[in-house]
This record gives sequence, structure tokens and C-alpha cells, in this order.
Amino acid sequence: MRTFLIVSDSHSRSSALGALGRLRPLFEENDFIVHLGDGSGDMRMTVSLFPEKTYVMKGNCDFSYGENERVIETEGVRILCCHGHKYGVKHGLSLLAARARELGCTVALYGHTHEAGISTEDGVLCVNPGSLGSYAEPSYAFMAVHQGKATPTIVRL
Repeated sequence: MRTFLIVSDSHSRSSALGALGRLRPLFEENDFIVHLGDGSGDMRMTVSLFPEKTYVMKGNCDFSYGENERVIETEGVRILCCHGHKYGVKHGLSLLAARARELGCTVALYGHTHEAGISTEDGVLCVNPGSLGSYAEPSYAFMAVHQGKATPTIVRL
């Protein structure tokens, strides 16, 4: 079994940086740490501490740090990681799901909306951890992946 700690939309706000600090003990315990953008620079210390397992996406408010998207494959599951703004996630998940299917992924991790949620779109499990910033009740996602199955959970801070 592999585990993911997934965050998004920290926006370099002091409340979000405090939330990241509270999550730091969990960084060591999980196999993957993923930040889905908008505040990607907030993860520089985490990347320096855990470079082999930290993935940082670039959001629409990030200009120099992070990847546009990444596919992670583990335990027989292919996972698309992105911010989501390029796929219009504020208006629906069909474009995100189509991109995930195009890349052979059955899971898509995205942010941008600041609203935590787990849903399925055209056979793709879509997971948004919500925001660590001050826009909504702070949350993150935990996801376990085991033998071809992904099981996500939204955790409120």
C-alpha cells in the first residue's frame, strides 16, 4: 500500500503556512506529498527535506515554481496531478477526466476551486483536497492506493 498527502491552494497565506506546519509530521509518514498549485513556493522546504517523494504543481497564481502536470504510477494506478485551471474545473470535470483518460489515468488530483470534493467523472476518480488558504475551511486529502484501487478521504483541519 502507498499513501498520499495532498494539499492545494495555500497561496502563501499565514494561515495556510501554519496549516502546512501542522501537517509536517505527516509528510514523513506518507509515501507521496503532492501540492496541486497556487502557493507552490510554500513547498520549497518540504521539497528540500523530501525531494524523492514531493511533487509540486504550478497553479494559475504560480509563475516560476512547479510542474504543469505530472502522472504518478504506483500500485497499478496511474494518477494525473494538476492544478485544474487549464481544464476548466470551476465549470465541470469533463475536460479534466478526458485528459486523465488520454494519459491512461484512472485518478485525477486537482485544486483551483478551493472546494474539497471527491467524485467520479466518466470513470475517472477526481479528488480535490480543497484549500489550505483562508478562502474556505482548511482541508487536505489523504489517499491510500493498494492493488489497483485508490481510496481518498478529505480531512478538515
